[in-house]
Amino acid sequence: MFDHGHLTTGQTVLVHGAAGGVGSLAVQLAREVGARVIGTGRAGDRDVALDLGAHSFLDLEADELPHAGEVDLVFDVIGGDILTRSTELVRPGGTVVTIAMPPTVQPTNGRAIFFVVEPDRVRLTDLAQRLRAGRLKPIVGAVRPLSETASAFARRRRTPGKTIIQVADEEGTQHSSSV
Repeated sequence: MFDHGHLTTGQTVLVHGAAGGVGSLAVQLAREVGARVIGTGRAGDRDVALDLGAHSFLDLEADELPHAGEVDLVFDVIGGDILTRSTELVRPGGTVVTIAMPPTVQPTNGRAIFFVVEPDRVRLTDLAQRLRAGRLKPIVGAVRPLSETASAFARRRRTPGKTIIQVADEEGTQHSSSV
């Protein structure tokens, strides 16, 4: 949102999947920088997204996407038709940033960017500090032992939040890793 979308204080961002593992963090980071945040998702996600700091919420199954109004930035984790229709909401000079798929449509007088997240030690350290300080609240869906890794991700149903795989080192000390 910040590197590719140049999100700053006072701008409006539409975060798709606002209650999911990535979207929930995007909502909090955008709110912390002083942006107006519109979250989207399913009806059951409304309270989670609003509790995380979204100013308003659109149910993608019941509300019309144009009701969001014009935005400076769309942050997309869904792709498909939602990504395509979201380009119509971007103000001139605005950006669509997606991690779901390469965009097939560009916003009028704006840009659309697809990128694959790569590990960045400095950014991960910053997120860890925010987490320890209580400024960032990840949604943890489940904590599973290493021996259950395959089954933890073989489920077909949607699990809210991140699944944490707990790993023990040689001394039996427990460590957790988010996937």
